[in-house]
Amino acid sequence: FFFNYTPTTQIYTLSLHDALPSAYRQPNYDCRDQPAAVKVVVYVPGVEATGVNIEARGPDLIITAHKAHFVRVNWTALHLERAQRDYQLRLRVGTGFDFAGMRGEIHEGVLTVTLPRLMEAEAEAPGPSLLRVA
Repeated sequence: FFFNYTPTTQIYTLSLHDALPSAYRQPNYDCRDQPAAVKVVVYVPGVEATGVNIEARGPDLIITAHKAHFVRVNWTALHLERAQRDYQLRLRVGTGFDFAGMRGEIHEGVLTVTLPRLMEAEAEAPGPSLLRVA
């Protein structure tokens, strides 16, 4: 694209990120509220335990699951680039959880993450802004 510049023209920026499809796709998931915790079940077929990364950034929970990518002999004919994208799920869960006590397990492409709730006194104290779990 070409833009004519005049002092009254707004500046437009185009990035390569806007033109390309997302590197990740959002998996299907289910949140189950329990008395002492929240259980998040994420469906990520084709993902091994070593490919899962779980992060807590402030009130957000970010789950990234990398699939094992196999190089196929006829990869140009199959066009599997979009089907083989990795998964990423971003959830705004809030700050009332003990992210350090988070547990996760994966079995046959079903990832289960358990977030224990904080006690009321602990929930009022501000926590770290970035906590990486994995």
